[in-house]
Amino acid sequence: MTDRYAVMGNPIGHSKSPRIHRLFAEQTRQDLSYQAILVPVDGFTAAVEQFRKEAGKGLNITVPFKQQAWQLADQRSERAERAGAVNTLSIENGKMIGDNTDGVGLVRDLTENHQVSLHNKAVLLLGAGGAARGVISPLLAQSPSAITIANRTVSKAVELATLFEDLGAIRGCGFPDLANQRFDIIINATAAGLDGKTPPLPAGVITASTTCYDMMYSNEPTAFVQYARQRGAEKIFDGLGMLVEQAAESFFIWRGVRPETSDIIHAL
Repeated sequence: MTDRYAVMGNPIGHSKSPRIHRLFAEQTRQDLSYQAILVPVDGFTAAVEQFRKEAGKGLNITVPFKQQAWQLADQRSERAERAGAVNTLSIENGKMIGDNTDGVGLVRDLTENHQVSLHNKAVLLLGAGGAARGVISPLLAQSPSAITIANRTVSKAVELATLFEDLGAIRGCGFPDLANQRFDIIINATAAGLDGKTPPLPAGVITASTTCYDMMYSNEPTAFVQYARQRGAEKIFDGLGMLVEQAAESFFIWRGVRPETSDIIHAL
């Protein structure tokens, strides 16, 4: 019997997850199917229940349902608990176990695929929404010198930093507060790039020695990648590797085998 997996989201047509998991399954010789399911914005709980009834084994959850998935989970991993969002559901004995693989996917892409060490580095995280929240705990586990969260609504950045201050040096601020500051690594966790916009960084924050990383990915260079390039950043990466690495972590949670990712990233 072929085990069944899927990704749920809205929109979902652009998702590369089915291809990624098919490649993982071929590589590791696992008997499974994986599909993308478009879920009505108000129909998430019903869709998950239906999938569970049909003996589905696991789900990836994407925008805009990660917080709802967190609420639906019967149990949550510590990293999912911290993230306040779930992107991986495992269905075991009718119970739903929630996890979040986004942060570990980002860290693995940066440190292993791009050889960027986070240890003792000054990190700037742009945005204070769910995408940012999901990666803070794994970033702090790498012992950066400090993480600064910058957001248009300053109170959101400060509030988010407070949630994680027991794990390491972290603070929240507004974009104008970044003037005259220098960072080793800048990670864009805003959705501004979807509209072709870029965060309003003061001049001089990005220098030749800055590593810039956009958690978004697209077939063309993202707005943030172009922005970083224009400002002369030394190393610039988009989130395609993060996508593959977080998928590999989900696959490992479900199947107990970790796929090799570099060929898959190359294939995409």
